[in-house]
Amino acid sequence: MTVVLGAVLAVLLLIAIGQVRVPYVVESAGPTVDTLTAVDDKGELCTPGAPGAGEGCHEVISITGGPAVSKSDGQLRLVTVNVQSSTDLVSVIRGWWSDEEAVVPYELLYPPEATREEIDQRGQEDFKNSQSSAETAALRELGYPVRISVEKVVAGGASDGRLKPGDVIDTVDGTAVTSNGKLLELIQAKPAGSTLKLGVTRDKAPTTVEVTTKPASAEDDTPRVGIEVKTDQPHPFTLNIKLDDIAGPSAGLMFALGIIDKLTPDDLTGGKVIAGTGTIDDEGNVGPIGGIPQKLYGAKAAGAKVFLTPAANCEEAKANALPGLPLAKVATLDDALAALATVRSGGTPPTC
Repeated sequence: MTVVLGAVLAVLLLIAIGQVRVPYVVESAGPTVDTLTAVDDKGELCTPGAPGAGEGCHEVISITGGPAVSKSDGQLRLVTVNVQSSTDLVSVIRGWWSDEEAVVPYELLYPPEATREEIDQRGQEDFKNSQSSAETAALRELGYPVRISVEKVVAGGASDGRLKPGDVIDTVDGTAVTSNGKLLELIQAKPAGSTLKLGVTRDKAPTTVEVTTKPASAEDDTPRVGIEVKTDQPHPFTLNIKLDDIAGPSAGLMFALGIIDKLTPDDLTGGKVIAGTGTIDDEGNVGPIGGIPQKLYGAKAAGAKVFLTPAANCEEAKANALPGLPLAKVATLDDALAALATVRSGGTPPTC
């Protein structure tokens, strides 16, 4: 009787422990998605127009009104992290002992000064911004330059009487303006009061305009040229990226590669499964992300033969490397393209 009672109490104790909520989240490998294929509303592979595909079946990257979309024999897979935000003590203990999972303090991912809705919204905005930057970087790589044009000249500002709405700013002191961020960087490279030579296209004709910068205000000496600009990147087709239930900026690199693969006759993959991660900016610079260990497990499970790794994540990736999954080190979109070219030729790209 005592043994039975002890067993019952032990079971009840385990149940009680399992229901105790703890201030941690558990991260594990999330879904991986081939950016070159089509998925349905649940993220499952499908074939648009095929019987039973349903209305939700769509290309992850769709291109219409332009060149014929190239087909690939391989895959370019983005990787994700699954976050179990409601955890119990048993899950946390299991996560601590698992190589495939990570236990992270709840407040690290969900700081108390922001609501869950605000955090989720921020993640969705980061995801949308990553798509926009991926498109900009990929199209620039394909020969479609970004144009920064003057939308408004501030009355009394540094450019009043010098620049006009519609002027396209091509260079600053001889350096090409490749993005809005680059323009700002070049303007602020010299102190307020400096005279800048702007290479401008006005009414389809090139000209040079000199503008002497002014400080932002009496308290702020940041140099300003007194204009509002708009950014466009003319191209003869419509490009759309659609992928639900994913947040954050880390898919940027793989989206950019997917766009290039679809718009060029070459198969970037060489028929292989390529996985990777990394933020990307309009200039094509690849930035670091979180969850590298879990993403490596996700890539391995998806059959990836190479993992494109942001250079800034290399140390962490090496510490969590998996057998049979080489870590190709990439700091830019050009690095990633070079790595894939090396893989296609049978070589080994620069690794972490």
